[in-house]
Amino acid sequence: MGATTADSRSSLGAGPSYDDEARTRLFDDYDSLGGDSALENQRTPHAPKVTPVPKAELATLCAVRIVDPIAFTQIFPYVNEMMEHLHLTNDPSRIGFYSGIVESSFALAQVVSIYQWAKLSDSIGRRPVVLLGMFGIGLGTLFMGMSTSLFGVIFARCLGGFFSGNVAVVHSVLGEITDSTNQAIAFPIYGLCWPLGAIIGPLIGGLLSNPATKYARWFDNDLFRQYPYLLPCIAASAIAFAGTLFGFFYLKETLPSRHFKSKEDTPLDEYHGSGTFGAPVEPISMRYLLKIPLVRALCLSGAGLSFITTGFDVSFVLFCYTPLAQGGLSFDAQKIGYALSISGLVSILLQIAVMPFVLRRFDHAWTYNACMALWPFCFVLLPALNVLARAGAADLAAGTLTEHGRAVVWLAVSGVMVISRTAALAFSVSMILVKEAAPSPSSLGVTNGITQFAMCLSRSFSPAFASSLMAFSMGYDHILLKYLWVLIMSLIAFFCTTLSRRIAEGRRPHPPR
Repeated sequence: MGATTADSRSSLGAGPSYDDEARTRLFDDYDSLGGDSALENQRTPHAPKVTPVPKAELATLCAVRIVDPIAFTQIFPYVNEMMEHLHLTNDPSRIGFYSGIVESSFALAQVVSIYQWAKLSDSIGRRPVVLLGMFGIGLGTLFMGMSTSLFGVIFARCLGGFFSGNVAVVHSVLGEITDSTNQAIAFPIYGLCWPLGAIIGPLIGGLLSNPATKYARWFDNDLFRQYPYLLPCIAASAIAFAGTLFGFFYLKETLPSRHFKSKEDTPLDEYHGSGTFGAPVEPISMRYLLKIPLVRALCLSGAGLSFITTGFDVSFVLFCYTPLAQGGLSFDAQKIGYALSISGLVSILLQIAVMPFVLRRFDHAWTYNACMALWPFCFVLLPALNVLARAGAADLAAGTLTEHGRAVVWLAVSGVMVISRTAALAFSVSMILVKEAAPSPSSLGVTNGITQFAMCLSRSFSPAFASSLMAFSMGYDHILLKYLWVLIMSLIAFFCTTLSRRIAEGRRPHPPR
């Protein structure tokens, strides 16, 4: 050690001029840290050990999570047809207005309940809130299938939305069973649940609606003639009830305070093997959390992301349902279900093949911004689908296409879905950013709650806004007014991309106020 230290002192002494006392202190500190061996250790830091993903808990959480998108999306293929069936208006251009109200009611009820569910879960635990929410979603979906009026449909959707407010709690459970070393694996797997549900839901709605007509051999009876949309609702609610039963037997409690009640309880860091969160502390108030720049940025950007994503989904469905001569694609409920299922399949492929690679190699805030930047292009490309369909039309008035025209249109639809689902990957990244922003384990539920509240608040009026704007624009023949909805939604999407840049700014250290 003596020769090495002497050499090191000689090399250090050749640098800037130090007085004797300062140089002595420098060398003493250097020796106390271990000399050259310490420097060598600093040059070759050890990579952190990857915590094994808790497979059983993650599988259970995925089974629980898939219930929400199935119940939410199964109405999309037939919602416009359902509004016609209720004989609300004789003007086809106003169908989008009523369908937008129905779609918004779900998110509006979710807004009312989401923070309260998150706060309640911090008190009584995650497990009872998750199970109650799933059961309530099943009831709301079942009631909707038996509704024969606009009020009944809205009430049923509000009931389902109220209980689906536990989505923030489900996100909190995911954050509590993972850490920074395994979230690049766990979060994409969990992220598969929504697109998988987005495949199953539209397929259920598109294939099982109007069973008395489509499958007269088995379902041509008074029940399904009176309630043509009951069968898809029964199927979706059955999945919700099955998920509740599965969660009852396999979902474990993950609230940190519940793991420190007695010596027999398993500490949370042993539960997921990470130690990301230490011993629990008192929950933090919402007012305190909103003073954190990163949390504020995630709320604002999350609201923008949710608005444009929901607005695009609603616009796409209404665009597909609109007659070809009026600027749409003339798709029926079954074809719309196929298109939405393509969207879900693309999401699954992206989550499996792209997300783990991206999360390991790129900064999370940068990835989030890159996804957000794609949204304006999604709206701009929709009118191009109508142009392609018109070029391949066999009968413009009837909306029928030639065989070559159908192939081109479906290929173009798939391309738009790839872009939109790539942009929607921002939701998976947002979950990680929210987990990083939570100042303590006991505040994770509330942090998820306020960010999900902001998302659901914007989603509550996005469907009505987007569908009403599109219905208004489609009523004009002038090209500028006809595509006014494209211009406005593209500008909103561009504005939302600017909000996402605040996340990187919020991650920088700020001086205390």
